[in-house]
Amino acid sequence: MTDDLSFLRRQARTQRFTLGTPKNFLVGGDGDRVLFLRSRSATDPRNSLLCLDVRTGEESTVVDPAALVPGEEELPAEERTRRERARETSGGVVGYAADDALSVVAFPLSGKLFTARLDGGEPRLLVDAAVVDPRPDPGGTHVAYVSDRRLRVVDLGTGADRALTEDEGPDVTWGLAEFIAAEELSRTRGYWWSPDGRSLLVQRTDRSRVPTWTIADPANPGTPATTTAYPAAGTTNAVVSLSFIGLDGSRVDVERGDWEYLVSAHWSASGDPLIAVAPRDQRRIDVYALDPRDGSARLLHSETDQRWVEVVTGVPAWTTDGRLVHVGVRDDTYHLLVDGEPVTPRGLQVRSVLDVGAEVLFSGSEGDPTQIHVYRTSGGSVQRLSGVDGVHIGAGTAEVTVLSSWSLSHSGPAVSVLRDGEHVADIASFPMDPGLEPRPVWLTLGERELRAALLLPTGREVGDGGEPLPALLDPYGGPHAQRVLQSRNAFLTPQWLADQGFAVLVADGRGTPGRGNAWEKEIHHSFADVTLADQVDALHAAAERYPGLLDLGRVAIRGWSYGGYLSALAVLRRPDVFHAAVAGAPVTDWSLYDTAYTERYLGHPDEVPDVYERNSLIADAPSLSRPLMIVHGLADDNVFVAHALRLSGELLAAGREHVFLPLVGATHMTPQAEEVAENLMLTQVRWLKRQLGVEAGG
Repeated sequence: MTDDLSFLRRQARTQRFTLGTPKNFLVGGDGDRVLFLRSRSATDPRNSLLCLDVRTGEESTVVDPAALVPGEEELPAEERTRRERARETSGGVVGYAADDALSVVAFPLSGKLFTARLDGGEPRLLVDAAVVDPRPDPGGTHVAYVSDRRLRVVDLGTGADRALTEDEGPDVTWGLAEFIAAEELSRTRGYWWSPDGRSLLVQRTDRSRVPTWTIADPANPGTPATTTAYPAAGTTNAVVSLSFIGLDGSRVDVERGDWEYLVSAHWSASGDPLIAVAPRDQRRIDVYALDPRDGSARLLHSETDQRWVEVVTGVPAWTTDGRLVHVGVRDDTYHLLVDGEPVTPRGLQVRSVLDVGAEVLFSGSEGDPTQIHVYRTSGGSVQRLSGVDGVHIGAGTAEVTVLSSWSLSHSGPAVSVLRDGEHVADIASFPMDPGLEPRPVWLTLGERELRAALLLPTGREVGDGGEPLPALLDPYGGPHAQRVLQSRNAFLTPQWLADQGFAVLVADGRGTPGRGNAWEKEIHHSFADVTLADQVDALHAAAERYPGLLDLGRVAIRGWSYGGYLSALAVLRRPDVFHAAVAGAPVTDWSLYDTAYTERYLGHPDEVPDVYERNSLIADAPSLSRPLMIVHGLADDNVFVAHALRLSGELLAAGREHVFLPLVGATHMTPQAEEVAENLMLTQVRWLKRQLGVEAGG
């Protein structure tokens, strides 16, 4: 019975209370149908593909994965890698694509390629082999997919299946996004159909010169080790190039300039295909129009910054009447620009572009970075589509929009369909009740007006008096990610931690999105000093705001990934403030992390070695004077366990006691097995309490 489960078991079983909630929406050309994924219950990990009839409000099941593939799925290695990059933990139908008319849908299931028709009939097994990223052409006559590193295509009329690219050996792939694109550039695709369905723009990736790293399974020494091409900072990236591949067998290679990274690509009937590319230092993003006839590239626009140019997803793109849409910084604001002219006001920070058609659908924050709203352009003006406070995710088009709204008033999203901004339908969402209600106290702290939330044990109010509470900081703290968002689900774990007897402070410092270009760029060459200073300032400002509430003599910090780095950094460099830390999957030596992320913020290690030394943790090991627990997954292929091992080795060499907790078989995603997830959190809490001298009961 789920009612008898602890909060931690519920959280693990429901994949952080996301099962049973709809996602991955696709709106049909006429706007009368919406495809989406949703599991059958709040504990079913397998997504079904469903269709909403917008006119009647009725839902129908297009694909039931349990009926097609009973039992456990078998995934090809490329699909497991794709899911890791996307942080996808569910099963069943996790990705799908359709033609323009929304008549043919293609999807992989257990590694095999299936298609389904929305006009009726059973789903059809099209390819009984290991496939990745199948996509129908716009007209619905062919399906392209990647298998064994090659791009292939199936004719839906005849069933003929053929390779469009050659097998060039294990180091060359066609049609797949490389590691850097998927992990750091938010690009998961590696090929794009032409509007007429006669050819494709295809990525070729040569990783032969990328360093090869090994991941072993020490818990099972008989299992062969796996190798992966990992471009660590300062080393060689994969060589990415593009070609136009015709269904008739033709090939035209795209003229390649001095770019290192393919940021995005777009191909619509409104103009020549577009690409956005960046050099190694990422201080420029160039937008080119490509000529499919000869592969030549025509420069349309360059966006520059002396530190780096931030990647905004969904652009560049053409409107249906042939105007170029991109995002650029003007007056410290990320503006939506159409043919070079800003169409959004100053202070509205564009976060992502969701769709470009006759009008543009996009998300952004205006004034309050703890909220994200969905907007559309409308006849030269901008209209906000989301009406209530919270975090809103948009999909579809500016004309027919699916709005997923997360707020503090309910768990899970409320999902609605809007036509021209007016509500026309709802999509059911049935997440499990977490069994607790977060009660964040919203704070704006210090001279930098840091956005933060303070959570106290249930029943305790800020003005109640009583004994001071040990403080626990729970940050991410790095670029690209926020923790302080007006969504109940964002504070479920912090509230549970507070209920264990802590005052939990979650703060977003400089470098986090939603507050403009200058705020984000404050961390340039200065991860350690800037992000740690903001956590310290937030703690002291909160204690000053509520005298006697926080016990500054008992302060702990915990985090994962960048938050793990920040936690270890805190006890190493500010032991006067922090008395214990749990560092989960921390980056300890930035020369071991990937090129695009690390060099974007810290520069090239050969050019600024002092920057890497100042921001890494290895040299700080002899100074450890506070308790530190390091947690790391042994199968992590993003932040390799070498980070934790190197820090642990230096700590041991310096005679500094610490705890190292290896997670067998775990990747960079936190463990999903219920008992492991629960016990990992309980272990951290018990350890922190012992180090802070907190009684077992809180």
